Amino acid sequence: MATVAVTDATFDAEVKNSDIPVVVDFWAEWCGPCKQIGPALEELSAEMDGKIKVAKVDVDSNPNAAAAMGVRGIPALFIFKDGEVVSNRAGAAPKAALQSWIEDSI
Repeated sequence: MATVAVTDATFDAEVKNSDIPVVVDFWAEWCGPCKQIGPALEELSAEMDGKIKVAKVDVDSNPNAAAAMGVRGIPALFIFKDGEVVSNRAGAAPKAALQSWIEDSI
């Protein structure tokens, strides 16, 4: 499954009401580290299809979701399970580190 673009309006439906765990990536087009982890998240989304959903929230276009989560810097990653945050991390990381963080959290 490809990553899903999530907006302020669709955040609850796509993230909090999901049947499977959701990795939420708060990012922006101008953010270099966000662009570094983007391909890794796309690959993980495909490799872990059915186990997780990867949602991307552009903080410039959707400031309310980011504010509600207390995002102060990007990239900011959150894992939601059953509508609740079970883990979060900030900053870029290699694909292997992201994968192990996700697997340990779900």
